[in-house]
Amino acid sequence: MSSDAGMDSSAEIRRTPGVNDADAADTQRRPAGIAVLSGILAAEATALLVAAAWFIIGLVSGAPTGSFWSAVFLLVLLLAFSAWLYAMAYFLFRAYRWPRAGAFLAQLFVLTLGFPALTGGLTLIGLLMLVPAATAIVLLFDKRVVRFASRSGGGPPAL
Repeated sequence: MSSDAGMDSSAEIRRTPGVNDADAADTQRRPAGIAVLSGILAAEATALLVAAAWFIIGLVSGAPTGSFWSAVFLLVLLLAFSAWLYAMAYFLFRAYRWPRAGAFLAQLFVLTLGFPALTGGLTLIGLLMLVPAATAIVLLFDKRVVRFASRSGGGPPAL
């Protein structure tokens, strides 16, 4: 028996992870869960921008705050977190895998704010926070979303 008797010319070619992930993700059909998940993240980022605008209006109008510098610090945090959420929404939509962990963490933060709001009498605000966060968490573990969002970086390995 020859050494290449077991080798078939149509055998599956193993590819190096990360090298052709961009091509593979572009040929896959984007599941609806990815679009919904990216939309939820973008909506949360937009809500943070609205809160940041409210902070700016309060700072400019001279509304009473506990401390000017604490308000500025919170404003910077809101803007940074908003940019982070927009980046995760964009790259998750583009099928990268790294935004899944950050999106999960962001939804846990939203849940920690949504439950006290819901039980503290702010029912509508609590539901507006909890329903999208719960939906996003469920979608993050959907097998079609996990399969689609598997693009690593597109470049060859460093070493």
